Amino acid sequence: MKIDVQFRVLGSEIPADHGYPLLSALARFVPGLHGDDTVGVHAISGRFVGNRRLALTDRSWLTIRVDARRVAELLPLAGKSLLIDGSLIRIGTPRMRALEPAPRLYSRLVVIKGFMESEAFLEAARRQLEGLGIRGEPQLVPQPAVAAANVGKPTGSRSPCLRRTIRIHDQEVVGFALRVQDLDADESIRLQEHGLGGRRRFGCGIFVPDRREQP
Repeated sequence: MKIDVQFRVLGSEIPADHGYPLLSALARFVPGLHGDDTVGVHAISGRFVGNRRLALTDRSWLTIRVDARRVAELLPLAGKSLLIDGSLIRIGTPRMRALEPAPRLYSRLVVIKGFMESEAFLEAARRQLEGLGIRGEPQLVPQPAVAAANVGKPTGSRSPCLRRTIRIHDQEVVGFALRVQDLDADESIRLQEHGLGGRRRFGCGIFVPDRREQP
């Protein structure tokens, strides 16, 4: 059984793309996280302030999804300071949160090796769901207004679906935001425990309940 272990994060700003440097900083205190893709390290939320930076807020948490039997490994993080690509943050005391079933789940970034185009990616995600015995329907997250606004511009996403990248070492890894809906309670927990794709320890393929209104 997996749970989310959450720590308050105190500091000023961090890079928006922080999955790789965050794991590197965490592994200094919890070496078992290195190379273990059964552990999911959620992206830290914050407020975009430009220049690919996030300002930390009172809703910024470090959340690590781990087997409940391994919680003790994470407790040494409390009170530690982490240097994330030049940005210093301090980790507060932990709290535990059980995974909650929801009929619709969301992952901000799913990476499936070899699938960087939307249609092929969606089919690959569907096959992985079937492999887990999950009958829910995967959906890419549309962003037509963003795509239209960036037509003719030298930068910015032109994809009609929410496409994201993460830098790992010197490589840009491409993936998509993904919703999975029509889940029963067992399927919902199973998907949250297993995730989809790879790079879980860098924040990819981790699902949470999606309670937002769909466009």
